[in-house]
Amino acid sequence: MSADILIALVPALFWGILPVLVAWTGGRPIQQILGTTLGTLIAAVVVVLIVRPQIGPAALLFGALSGACWAFGQFNQYRAYGQIGVSQALPISTGLQLLDTSLVGVLLLGEWPTAGERLLGGLAIAIIIVGIFLTTRHEDATRGGDMKAGMTTLLISSLGYVGYSYFPRVRDLDGWSAFLPQAIGMFAMSVLLSLFARGDRPWSIKTVHNLGAGLVFAIAALAYLVSAQRNGVATGFALSQMNVVIATLGGIFIVGEKKTHREMVLILAGLALVVGGGILIGLNR
Repeated sequence: MSADILIALVPALFWGILPVLVAWTGGRPIQQILGTTLGTLIAAVVVVLIVRPQIGPAALLFGALSGACWAFGQFNQYRAYGQIGVSQALPISTGLQLLDTSLVGVLLLGEWPTAGERLLGGLAIAIIIVGIFLTTRHEDATRGGDMKAGMTTLLISSLGYVGYSYFPRVRDLDGWSAFLPQAIGMFAMSVLLSLFARGDRPWSIKTVHNLGAGLVFAIAALAYLVSAQRNGVATGFALSQMNVVIATLGGIFIVGEKKTHREMVLILAGLALVVGGGILIGLNR
């Protein structure tokens, strides 16, 4: 396995840990996103002081736009955790993000240029989507949460994630130079969202508790920025979404979301397809 692919799998590990950590820490979605983005901003400042990258106007603008989009998407994903649970929300979110972001990479950024690459990439995405569909099956509809609300929330969140991946690639930003602007954009969007959520007490001890999630995200985000530059958006993002394996199982075994035996069989089969599709995308370079 090449070094580029290994870098692409680092976000998968830490983004898989993130939703489990946030669900375990608790708090309202606005407290979770404020804590996550503030923790990320602190980590980004430390990284910049050590690495001292050159941050030009393009990195500042497009990095901040990317970060703002992520915070919007992640806030809505945090809302979906409460509506349908981590183990249900993550697979659906992953499918939407893979579809949207891969299409942006292929149609707007010229990735997977040959017919063979597009065929293999399309097959891999289809396999991943089938796997994700299997992970969402449940025998008792009453245990699935408010699926209509959850799907709507995740559709909205996927738009934010598309912008998160797209803007750094518009100017082919270096991961190190884009990291602090992204963190600034994330925190700024979170503060903006907090203005509409005063009843949820945006600034509380739960916000502080979620600072650790920001450190976890910072590791994943920096690795993803480097991966997107070296692997391309379609490949880098698709591999990063292998976090669904860790997050889904973590939601079940750590957070305690209940599944029947049949549901567990379907989940394991679905996750196997997700991993297989991710490997195909990794080879499609």
